[in-house]
Amino acid sequence: MVKIFVNGTFDVLHPAHIQMLNYAKSLGDYLHVAIDTDNRVKEKKGESRPVFSQEERKFFLMNLKAVDGVSFFATDEELQNTIKEFSPDVMIVGSDWKGKPVIGSDFAKELKFYDRIEKYSTTNIIQSIIDRR
Repeated sequence: MVKIFVNGTFDVLHPAHIQMLNYAKSLGDYLHVAIDTDNRVKEKKGESRPVFSQEERKFFLMNLKAVDGVSFFATDEELQNTIKEFSPDVMIVGSDWKGKPVIGSDFAKELKFYDRIEKYSTTNIIQSIIDRR
């Protein structure tokens, strides 16, 4: 079984998320997604985030065909431990991480970068909704 690992916030699902998750799943048999806890999202993105709770985000992800498992992480150390325990064959991260240290990548057999589709940025989508008011 080829195990694939992805992590992120996945606050407001959009087409780029789905495309990336489908791509990740196409590389193996089992796709595990680790998502930031609500407190971690608040720390990183501000008090108005997340839009959806971690349980709601997990529900959305678990109901996608590509996703086989979802877990939460609150710290870099928890993320690293999750990756170490899962021991993925392939870890997928956004292309904006090229040339930067990627937490837990030393526990994956292979690290692949996925090109982000900027027009689908969650932050931009939220701002667009606010601007419509």
